[in-house]
Amino acid sequence: MPITNQTLENELDNVANSQEKAHIRKLWDNADSLMQEISVNLIQGNNIQVDELTKQALENGFDANTILDQGLIAGMAIVGIKFRDNLIFVPEVLVAARAMKAGMVHIEPILSASGIEPIGKVIMGTVKGDLHDIGKNLCIMMLRGAGFTVIDLGVDTSSEEFIEAVEEHNAEILGMSALLTTTMPNMGKTISSFEEVEMRDLVKIMVGGAPLSQEFADEMGADGFGKDAISCVDLAKQFVENEN
Repeated sequence: MPITNQTLENELDNVANSQEKAHIRKLWDNADSLMQEISVNLIQGNNIQVDELTKQALENGFDANTILDQGLIAGMAIVGIKFRDNLIFVPEVLVAARAMKAGMVHIEPILSASGIEPIGKVIMGTVKGDLHDIGKNLCIMMLRGAGFTVIDLGVDTSSEEFIEAVEEHNAEILGMSALLTTTMPNMGKTISSFEEVEMRDLVKIMVGGAPLSQEFADEMGADGFGKDAISCVDLAKQFVENEN
């Protein structure tokens, strides 16, 4: 079924990678026009409209997961790619995040009341010495939307804090982010710290951030590299599926 909202087609034109474009288009396959309208308003940062449209969708009988996947997450996926590719900047991301939260206010209580078990636990944090968190926060929103429980350690996170959080929450996955090339080595130090306390085999470690690459992730001994929020979620899902 073709996308009926021309604004969404225009947004997809901003996605240069054909695989990413196909991935996002699939989220809108067979999606109702109301879901597409939610996505458009989220991308544009219209939090009042997202709030109203989400309530309308629930009143019209759409289930929470449909609204989440085809409306909110699909829209935020576009935001994440545009931010990564420098098509939008921090202010636009923040208003889009505010719009997503406006929709999640109505969705989260329904998902919590459903009693569905989370598919996994993820510890997320920006490494020691780095105070950047926009990309990390995008990943957290997408992970939570995908069904993960996420514990956010914030920024400037030490190896000891990562280890303590994994142990305390019995988390299967750890995500580290960095934006500064000077703080990237702290990812490797954290992985070495897990090895030193004999906890490396207990957790899958994924890394991300603008200056990183798959090669760098391999060199430091990470289990995976996520170039954006979509990749982050896909990677976390792969980890969980491989464990089951």
